[in-house]
Amino acid sequence: MTTSAAKDDARDAAAGPPHNAGVGGMMNPGKYGLERVAYWLMRLSGLGLLAYFIGHIYETSSILQGKAGWDEFLALTQTTEGHLILAVVIGMCVFHTVNGIRIMLGHGGVGVGRPARPDYPYDPASQNYRHKIGICSAIVLAAVAMMYGMAVMFGV
Repeated sequence: MTTSAAKDDARDAAAGPPHNAGVGGMMNPGKYGLERVAYWLMRLSGLGLLAYFIGHIYETSSILQGKAGWDEFLALTQTTEGHLILAVVIGMCVFHTVNGIRIMLGHGGVGVGRPARPDYPYDPASQNYRHKIGICSAIVLAAVAMMYGMAVMFGV
């Protein structure tokens, strides 16, 4: 083995595992930190809100069956499970909104920081403490909204 090949092997071994971890590696929040958690929560909350929107349209269309049909379908939401689902929907809505505003502000350059020369090892200025505070704020606000919603729905 030549010395350049040995150096290449040593460099490859130091670089870590190959980039073929698949979906499990892509979803791993440990490698990318809080930003990856926010990425997945944003996608999951968007899909959850889409499912709720479709279910809400179906539920609202039950008014066409008259008052009896409306009351029968509405009784499904007045259960403990219905209240818990609505609390999760409240949390998804608040998180999705606050995180979306954070992302829009970041794309507009607010809170990104000053541009710097990309020297190795590259540490993007866009992933600074302001955006991490925004992600944590979105999670905390969603949790508070869920607790408030449950307090209202359960009559506490």
